[in-house]
Amino acid sequence: MSTQTRDRVVEGPLSVVVRPGSDAAAVYRSAVLAPGFGAEPSLDLRYFGGRTLPDLRYMLVYLDGWPTHGRTDLDHALAAAMRDPDLNNVLAQYFPSAQVTATFAGSLVHDGAVPDRVDRTWVETLAGQLGDGSSLMCILLPPGAVLADGDVDSQHGLGGYHGSVHTGSSDRYYSVAVYSDGDNGIVAFDEPWKNVCATLYHELQETRTDPDVEDAIRQGSAPGADKLLGWYSPRGGEIGDIPMSEANGDIGLVMKEVPLADGSGTVPIQLMWSNAVGGPEGPIPQPHQPK
Repeated sequence: MSTQTRDRVVEGPLSVVVRPGSDAAAVYRSAVLAPGFGAEPSLDLRYFGGRTLPDLRYMLVYLDGWPTHGRTDLDHALAAAMRDPDLNNVLAQYFPSAQVTATFAGSLVHDGAVPDRVDRTWVETLAGQLGDGSSLMCILLPPGAVLADGDVDSQHGLGGYHGSVHTGSSDRYYSVAVYSDGDNGIVAFDEPWKNVCATLYHELQETRTDPDVEDAIRQGSAPGADKLLGWYSPRGGEIGDIPMSEANGDIGLVMKEVPLADGSGTVPIQLMWSNAVGGPEGPIPQPHQPK
């Protein structure tokens, strides 16, 4: 067997006995494939040479009509998930020479009418107007607003997406998320803000690992277009897309409330694809360092 931790890989059979859940077990543990999945290494992500963002700065933008209740919970939970060391240990394999970090730049309410049906042109126009390019802008649609991307919309399974806008010399990254409730968006939890949190976690991790995918899509079959991709699976898509596809409709296999490393509670996220196990993987605890 091969046992992988952030710092080392232990090859071959093990001759130790350890207490489950102990620090020793964490050192010798294998990377754990999420329950309900078999390893599918043919779907693994491949690095194509494009930009990646190990240090991500982001801001939440609540559009007019987003309920006051839930904002504080979402602000707190997403920030906690994005900085959690056990969750970031899963991402670390894609950034071997850089530490994975995230900075929450705060949230704001953006006034202005929101159309009943929001398309990519509307989203990208707003993204180009927001901020100065220093932070990824997470655009949060209010209840009832339907998100569309071509012929696909949030009343038929779309939860959100991420992309980029070029304004002068500035590259502005954005993500957009539906207020997932009822028959709109992706509903996996008992409260809409939790659904939004998991969607944003998905989009932010994809932005970390593959920020310029939209530029690659725009270039289509042009020579060198694939070199704009960061980590991408030729057979499965991006780091968050593959687990959702492999869940075969049972989203509870990948959208979960997981414990935070500091013991302060749980956060609603979506499990990401891990090349280390050839499938979705939950948080990877690391041994406590001696004082």
